[in-house]
Amino acid sequence: MNTASSASDCVASWCADDDWCGVTCTMEVLGRKWNPVVVHRLLERDSLRFGELAEELGDVTNKVLSESLEDLEDRGVVERTVENEKPVRVRYSLTERGRSLEPVVGALEDWGEDHLADDC
Repeated sequence: MNTASSASDCVASWCADDDWCGVTCTMEVLGRKWNPVVVHRLLERDSLRFGELAEELGDVTNKVLSESLEDLEDRGVVERTVENEKPVRVRYSLTERGRSLEPVVGALEDWGEDHLADDC
């Protein structure tokens, strides 16, 4: 397990350091339907306002996107920055922890492209 966070920080701490514990912890972060897509878009675009992100994703409802962003923020993957403008605008970007998911999300993308026709 990564030393940046302790086992108690991982929702899957019940796995008791089994060899699959890291996989389980990663899926706690990326397992929600829109979470990996949000991370992917923020990796590509650096930061986006809520409306821009919603437009990028297309089929997601505002409620579901809001829940996904809140979940990722709670997990230390996404940070929310309020811009001091009128009207007030909020930008979302990845934290260092979120940016560290780049090889994971890249591997998911590669696998999906290799097997897209198989199951989708």
